Amino acid sequence: MPTLRVVKLAPGDRATLESLLRARTLPQRIVERVRIVLASADGLSNQQIRAKLDVSHPTVTLWLNRYEQEGITALLEDRPRAGRPREISVEDEEAIIHRTLHTRPPDGGQWSTRLMANATGLHSVTISRIWRSHGIRPHRVKKFKVSTDPHFLEKLRSVVGLYLNPPERAVVLSIDEKSQIQALDRTQPGLPLKKGRAGTITHDYLRHGTTTLFAALDVKTGQVVHNCMPRHRTAEFLRFMRRVVRAVPDELDIYCIVDNASTHKSPEVRAWLERNPRVYFHYVPTSSSWLNQVERLFSELTQRKLKHLAVNSVDELIAAIHDYLDLRNQNPKPFAWTATVQHILDKVTRAKETLAALH
Repeated sequence: MPTLRVVKLAPGDRATLESLLRARTLPQRIVERVRIVLASADGLSNQQIRAKLDVSHPTVTLWLNRYEQEGITALLEDRPRAGRPREISVEDEEAIIHRTLHTRPPDGGQWSTRLMANATGLHSVTISRIWRSHGIRPHRVKKFKVSTDPHFLEKLRSVVGLYLNPPERAVVLSIDEKSQIQALDRTQPGLPLKKGRAGTITHDYLRHGTTTLFAALDVKTGQVVHNCMPRHRTAEFLRFMRRVVRAVPDELDIYCIVDNASTHKSPEVRAWLERNPRVYFHYVPTSSSWLNQVERLFSELTQRKLKHLAVNSVDELIAAIHDYLDLRNQNPKPFAWTATVQHILDKVTRAKETLAALH
């Protein structure tokens, strides 16, 4: 009969090992090692451990030996394994990273794995592996613009203050227009989505006119007051604002977050504001449309409704927009705003410092 091997745990190791088993993010291979050691400490033989945990005899012996020699640390670390020798040196890899970040291919575009492979004599798969390990994706470009508004801080505090600390007995509305929404129809019917195939639409289309969506998003409730009009002028904006005022109870003030479009600052609008003292306009800084929450509503509308919509007329387009927003109003969900003024200022400062260093 084989001798029963029982691992003797060091003082305090059992509590540590059992706490590791309760950790939800522990890799499965480490969980297996911990269970092998605990099973042996509980008096199970190697054969019983193999049957219970469905592991091989060499695996049980390996981790029991390592624990006895090095303790818990040995269970948590993977030793280097023998394998195919490294084909590219650290210096060559750093040179590829530097070349990717600081140069452009001869045609002046962006580096691709194949262009870099041709330039370095390596395989494109090797280039892809190096880029992934350093988090580099040359094909992706994000757009930005730092506001140069001289009153940036004042406007930022005003808008963010409405989001994070809205006034009492008032509603806060994020207002804007989505202009030039095209009523598009496809030249041929598309194919529906099915297993193994994406839905299809033709690349060309027929234009049937445009409309402009006026929307006022209640930042607290997510409710939307909306209307579509053929043009985007001061007259249409004031017509929409009168509708917004009628939709808000008379005892509540109305704080409106708007951008710096000329239709929001015209003499007619200012005169209307004087005649409606319970309406207050707060303008976002220039080049800071991301501060206006209604832009997220427009993005949602585009992705979920307009992107694949095919209509034969402007009236069909307007009906589709109103149907979507009316359905959304039945179960409204506000957008959560968490960024503080200081958090935004820190990001803007870092962006300016980076741009100054590069240029």
